[in-house]
Amino acid sequence: MMPFKYEGDLYRPPSEAKSLILQATIGCSHNRCTFCSMYKRKQFRLKAVEEIKGEIKAAAAYYPRTKRVFLADGNALVIPTEALLEILETLDSAFPALERVSLYGNTQDLIEKNVGDLIELKNNKLGIIYLGLESGSSSVLKEIQKGVTPDQMIEGSNKAKAAGIPLSVTILNGIAGVEGSEEHAEATAGMLNRIDPEYLGLLSLITVPGTPIHRSFEDGLLTELNPWQLLEEIRIMILNLSLSDCIFRANHASNYLPLKAVLSRDKQAVLSALDTVLEGKAPHSIKSEFMRGI
Repeated sequence: MMPFKYEGDLYRPPSEAKSLILQATIGCSHNRCTFCSMYKRKQFRLKAVEEIKGEIKAAAAYYPRTKRVFLADGNALVIPTEALLEILETLDSAFPALERVSLYGNTQDLIEKNVGDLIELKNNKLGIIYLGLESGSSSVLKEIQKGVTPDQMIEGSNKAKAAGIPLSVTILNGIAGVEGSEEHAEATAGMLNRIDPEYLGLLSLITVPGTPIHRSFEDGLLTELNPWQLLEEIRIMILNLSLSDCIFRANHASNYLPLKAVLSRDKQAVLSALDTVLEGKAPHSIKSEFMRGI
């Protein structure tokens, strides 16, 4: 039984499955990405801090031993720093065992905060920011209406790094179609090398009917990658990556071939696994289409 009601559909990273989810914003402040359908039925707004504090108090009565909290919806990092600090302080007071608070952010949120702001947030247990980057190609980002450039993504990410807040970034394979696959892979690897995130997740595009990108594929403006082309795109990306101690995952439900590694240690093993499948030596390793999901 929940001590409060959520508004609309709720989304969280897979790694936050055991976290208490607190809806601090409704929807996504950007909400224009051509591939995304998650928040289209929501009008973006910030919830009042006093309302959030009341929900925290109610949740503490039900779940007093909470260790992790995820702040939803689409990009709770958009909350002004003073208000976000008040929320974090309330969480820390309400949950004595609290270890970490996490949230989704976007590049613009990071750009609009200074490093000092982010350090304050970190000191109040903001422990990780989940950041959907999707691509490092300027043309792809423009096409999917991400609203930022690769250089801005690097700028924002570097602020989080300077503040000592770990980043978990996601990339969308297949987002550029067959036409832009290689450029997407190489440009994305180049951008990621400059960010050097602590966590990297690769998702494979599954288009949702009604979204602009779905219509682009339907109308023949983009050509969908088949499973082997997707794996080749992933291979090019990984081949060009040079990251420190990044924990890498491509085991989302959308992926045809589950992969996980610490890239500084296991990069060659990942490439070998991809080559084995691409060379036809492990034909049953590819996930069936009906087993994939968003």
